[in-house]
Amino acid sequence: MVRLTRALAREVDHLEFSTPSHVYNPLDYAWAAHREYLQRYGTVPGRVLLLGMNPGPWGMAQTGVPFGDVVSVREWFGIQTRLGSALPAQHPKYPILGMDCHRNEGSGSRLWRWAKARIGSPDDFFSRFFVWNYCPLLFIGNGHNLIPEQLSRAEAEALTNVCDRALVAVVRALRPSAVVAIGRYAERRATTVLGAEANVRYLLHPSPANPAANKDWPALAEQALKPWLPRRVK
Repeated sequence: MVRLTRALAREVDHLEFSTPSHVYNPLDYAWAAHREYLQRYGTVPGRVLLLGMNPGPWGMAQTGVPFGDVVSVREWFGIQTRLGSALPAQHPKYPILGMDCHRNEGSGSRLWRWAKARIGSPDDFFSRFFVWNYCPLLFIGNGHNLIPEQLSRAEAEALTNVCDRALVAVVRALRPSAVVAIGRYAERRATTVLGAEANVRYLLHPSPANPAANKDWPALAEQALKPWLPRRVK
């Protein structure tokens, strides 16, 4: 996983973008934290692969960990590495502060709070699941976070060519028992890449910007992931 992730980081670094004004690749400047995440939790095959979309500006873009809300990464994961010295050009609204960031990543906070409450320790969670983002890049345009689908057609095609190959490599390396896509974009990419026979499952993205997720996302996670969750103790 470390080798294929480094290869992915190099490939996306060679892509050119004009739609976003700024592009952050945390696999470069937050590599120390991401490598620690992979070395701790990215080695065991046969688990459920939870596939996210791309980094959030206050999550993985700061910590290098998928859905990496700073508080969760620091206090639950126990990962506290420093950023590399070579940071990309930054948008003033989205500074890269690493573990000094005080903004909350709503999606990551919701995901990891649920994991802690429902399953227990990181080791307990990652004995059953592994979380990976399909695309490692954060895009900012017109002062806002852009999702990959908002890139130009040529940019999106070049990006998906690289990220599709990486997803295939991840699946070959981890041989997951199932793939659960977090959000519709991840679901479309996983189904396209892995085929209908992969029976990709779907879990609503935990973003606070999604009204449906704000109603009772833990219940949706329980429903989608029920076959792989531990039995509740009465």
